[in-house]
Amino acid sequence: MSYTIDIELNSRQLILKQDNRVYNHYPVAIGKPSTPTPTGDYQILNKIRNPGGVLGTRWIQFTWQEHGIHGTNQPWLIGQAVSNGCVRMYNRDVELVFERVTVGTPVIIRHNFGQNNPPVNPRNGISNPDQRHFIYTVRKGDSLWKISRRYNVSVEIIRTLNNISGDLIYPGQKLKIPISQA
Repeated sequence: MSYTIDIELNSRQLILKQDNRVYNHYPVAIGKPSTPTPTGDYQILNKIRNPGGVLGTRWIQFTWQEHGIHGTNQPWLIGQAVSNGCVRMYNRDVELVFERVTVGTPVIIRHNFGQNNPPVNPRNGISNPDQRHFIYTVRKGDSLWKISRRYNVSVEIIRTLNNISGDLIYPGQKLKIPISQA
């Protein structure tokens, strides 16, 4: 079985397809006008269970700039244009999608699937499917050890990928994290 995620911004719907047939529709919240959800053709780069906070119970990353499909701790906002570019879902819905998709699953985002929409990519229109890492922004309380456990990658690999010689990291720092194949 192969899955595809289609996100239609105008109707604020995520359409999960299995073997090119509609499996289910889910209501979503999308980016507000000042920080729109990017249109284009992407793929799932990373998946995280229980990321916490505003991300709800699941995180499914689809851009190198940390756009993702995730749950929410504010379910009353589903159906609105309120996010910083991410696609928010009810936690129960994102958990169902999370279990069916894998790293590499296509994510296609359009304003309306009945029209031809040119992609608007936040990386200046450049897509890099060969890149094997994503960018993580260090949060308060993070350590290399915590980040390595969260993403199932060794501290040494994070150090090497980011040219870090010691253990010192700081909130707001951007780190390259290898993509998990799980």
